[in-house]
Amino acid sequence: MKFTLSWLKDHLDTNASLNEITDALTAIGLEVEDVQDRSAIYAPFKVVHVLEAVKHPNADKLRVCQVQTETGTIQVVCGAPNARTGMKAVYAPEGSVVPANGMVLKKTKIRDVESNGMMVSFREMDLGDDHEGIIDLPADTPIGITLSSLFGLDDPVIDINVTPNRADCAGIRGIARDLAAKGLGTLKPLKIPSLKISGTSPMTVTVDPQSSCRHFVGRYIKGITNKPSPQWLQNRLTAIGSRPISALVDITNYISYDLCRPLHVFDADKIQGDALTVRLAKDGEDFNALNDKQYKLSNFMTVIADAQSPEAVAGVMGGMKTSCTNDTTNVFLEVAYFDAYQTAKTGRGLQINSDARYRFERGIDPLFTRPAADIATQMILDLCGGEASEVVEVGASPHEPRVISYDPALATKILGFDIDHATQTKFLTAIGCEINQNGTIWSVTPPSFRHDITMPHDVVEEVARLVGFDAIPPVSVTRDSAIVHIAETARGTKIRNARNMLASRGLNETVTWSFMDEVCATNFVESWENYNGKLLFLINPISNDLGQMRPSILPNLINAAQRNHDKGLGAVALFEIGPVFHGTNADQQLTVATAIRTGTGDKHWSGAESSRAVDVFDIKADMLSVLGTSFANAPITREAPAYYHPGRSGAVRLGNKLIAYFGEINPNVLNWMKIDIAPIVAFEIFMDAIPDAKKKGSAKPMVELSSFQPITRDFAFVCPRGLESDQIIKTIRGVDRILITRTSVFDIYEGKGVADGHKSVAVTVTLQPMAQSLTDSDIDGVCQKIISAVNAKTGATLR
Repeated sequence: MKFTLSWLKDHLDTNASLNEITDALTAIGLEVEDVQDRSAIYAPFKVVHVLEAVKHPNADKLRVCQVQTETGTIQVVCGAPNARTGMKAVYAPEGSVVPANGMVLKKTKIRDVESNGMMVSFREMDLGDDHEGIIDLPADTPIGITLSSLFGLDDPVIDINVTPNRADCAGIRGIARDLAAKGLGTLKPLKIPSLKISGTSPMTVTVDPQSSCRHFVGRYIKGITNKPSPQWLQNRLTAIGSRPISALVDITNYISYDLCRPLHVFDADKIQGDALTVRLAKDGEDFNALNDKQYKLSNFMTVIADAQSPEAVAGVMGGMKTSCTNDTTNVFLEVAYFDAYQTAKTGRGLQINSDARYRFERGIDPLFTRPAADIATQMILDLCGGEASEVVEVGASPHEPRVISYDPALATKILGFDIDHATQTKFLTAIGCEINQNGTIWSVTPPSFRHDITMPHDVVEEVARLVGFDAIPPVSVTRDSAIVHIAETARGTKIRNARNMLASRGLNETVTWSFMDEVCATNFVESWENYNGKLLFLINPISNDLGQMRPSILPNLINAAQRNHDKGLGAVALFEIGPVFHGTNADQQLTVATAIRTGTGDKHWSGAESSRAVDVFDIKADMLSVLGTSFANAPITREAPAYYHPGRSGAVRLGNKLIAYFGEINPNVLNWMKIDIAPIVAFEIFMDAIPDAKKKGSAKPMVELSSFQPITRDFAFVCPRGLESDQIIKTIRGVDRILITRTSVFDIYEGKGVADGHKSVAVTVTLQPMAQSLTDSDIDGVCQKIISAVNAKTGATLR
């Protein structure tokens, strides 16, 4: 957002210096990106008179010009199509630097004809996008006047970064209001003119309730004369990089920059019929915009149409057919309030970035529609003459005041230092808030132009930025006041340990978008446990394929793996620890550690084993390294979501609490994602579900090694085919958790000797005596207990 110092002072009565103003802007959150005092930059460029412009003897598109400067006559070869005898132009002499590209001009020969310097365009001077020809000035412009004096470029230009929540500061008055609240002057009152009205409007307006228009104010102005704007208006627009066009167009641009109020003027004589309709566009409807491009409209876009066709895309851009020219004599002024979300969606769909869209999609002041219409009307009457009708008004402002219950003690609690009630009241009132201080809890009503103040913390933020962070008193840290206990939470420790463990196992940490496209989001949530069935979509996504908050990190990592594979990386191992979103409640926004592996290892001289493809056991090992030894024997079930391979995946539970999913990604999922690498194995650990460690500190228990020989025994149990082997393993472990130290399946058999519908599960059990050697009767007793327990709990029998 650019503005000049003198323009700012139209709204702010201040004696502050330029440095004081720029420092204050950054302090209150309107970060100054650049300040240009362009009088020095444009000092070499001066007005000249082209005495003669003749065709170049060796080039059809070049002209040899004899140019009168303030010191004499020089020769310039010019390729601009509008270079002609008698015109006044701007000359860049030898040795000057072209602002747009930094080129240093030198005396040269062009097609064997000497040329000294050049005559310049607006684009070359970095004053706009016009590059169709050189700057063409009025005939009475004095020779020798500098470009900075001609266009008011000796006025410092301030460029600030306006954050998306501060739509009010997309207008210069909003910036002045904030500076006044900070104490750098007084905000001048905004004058709403009292108009002389001449009859009713011959133009009527109808608004379709389905459209994005909530409030429409229009006015017919007849008998105007559209001509070049006065020099002061041209200078201001030129100084901030906006090219002056005509009085009517310049007025609309000026009010948009000045008051953050986009509006549009139609040439009323070009409107078909005597009515305008604000409606939804028809699919495929054609629209020829002011940027001279043709667009196909969609049925979610709002247009302003006459009896024949759309004449403007609401909140985005006007149409070429009803645009105002020097021949325009009757106009219809449109000042309307359009829904921010619909405007953003329309602009994105058409790929049109305009000043109007920039302001509407951030949220303009809904109560300023009628006053803006009167201000614009008066400016048109002052600069173009004519007679104004009564307004045509449809709908009403959609503004509903928000009352925030605010405890002024919250500011001290959050900021860490005392801010008295009088100071808070002063600053909040200065930015337009209404305050009712009955009791200890205040009722704070933000102004209509501050959509971003919705909760008590927002009120604290306003107080903080206006008080100034540099006003926070320094506090000396002493032995008594220093933090003596670790500030890291148990949750933070788990996340840090997980990150360190995965990095140590060779996985690379990534940070991906917190959102994704709707199709991908839908396919990665439909089988989640406790999923509420509702995707969280963004009101103003940065692109159409990033419209939903991510319900899983996996798709982002899978796509990242594909990009790495496309660049020739065979093995990819990635992880990310971050939030996923299953709803708007706090318990539906989970912190998940997600990792994937794919590809093969590097080739090695020792054999093929190093280049094998990753499998589910690789990712299981990664997962267990994060979960720790306490989960080494945790039960694993087949409850993984559908985007995992149904036979090569599982879920880890602790009681009824879900801890993690792991396994190979379903090949069907990779197909519709257009991923051509397989297999991909992954895990998702729900960090908040991992119980906190019971023991404090990092000390590990002492390892107790037995001096007695371990004993192994093998068992083969016949059981129904549907029985999971893990149930047999858990049953065996439960027989004697001290003596039985290891249990594993080493064979599963179906076929001859085993009944149909059944299978044989072979298990090896390791017994590790600690106090004394086991006798045969001790071993036989344990074995009998194992057989009995397995039969009783699973129905399996010894083969």
